[in-house]
Amino acid sequence: MATAAVLIAALLGALFLLPPLALELLLALVLLFAALEWARLCRLERAAGWAYAATVALLFLALERGGMQRAAFATATVFWIVFAPLWMWRGVRPTQTAWLGAAGFAVLVPAALAMTALAPLEVLLVLILVWIADTAAYFVGRAWGKRRLAPAISPGKSWEGAAGGLIGAALYAIIIASITERGALALAATAVLLGMVSIVGDLFESAAKRQAGVKDSGNSLPGHGGILDRIDSATATLPLAALLWPMIK
Repeated sequence: MATAAVLIAALLGALFLLPPLALELLLALVLLFAALEWARLCRLERAAGWAYAATVALLFLALERGGMQRAAFATATVFWIVFAPLWMWRGVRPTQTAWLGAAGFAVLVPAALAMTALAPLEVLLVLILVWIADTAAYFVGRAWGKRRLAPAISPGKSWEGAAGGLIGAALYAIIIASITERGALALAATAVLLGMVSIVGDLFESAAKRQAGVKDSGNSLPGHGGILDRIDSATATLPLAALLWPMIK
């Protein structure tokens, strides 16, 4: 609980208080260590893992400075909506190290770019949506879950829980629409789509960990595993939110 409180406080402080350049550098540092965990899932040796992580962090800075954010968001959206579900359906295997390494760029870099492209409050609203969807899915699944969503990847998740999470996301969006100038229907539809993508993000990282034979992506966060364990859903939702947010009226 203490670790979670510290993480939330640090996130809010970084988003709302840091100047843009400082936030970029902090995100690059977090990205470096998240990419090290991804390298572990790819079974890269120590030197190769550090090289991979440094490349991920430098690519983030290059795209940020080069104004390539929307192209990255579009790439991530295609990955999460098309390639990740298809990949999981066919099976994420230990022999796919090169493909997993390439996927790490689509998983990590666009999410970091979204945190600088969106306003701090917008980032917070997306993260709250993910938390609400996850919480609703947990409690609905625990109470009524019978049909397994992806038993080979995450046996605890159910279709009933997923439906509960999506309903929770839609209700949250309707509340947000009532206090903003955005349309309720557009926000609710976007929230449902983001909720669906957040499930894919969670499952994809679970599949990556399962093929690597590990329970957690790392141990850098006491009682919470690694960085990837805490941002799996957010890595999928943030780029899509950044892509869609300007279109919502």
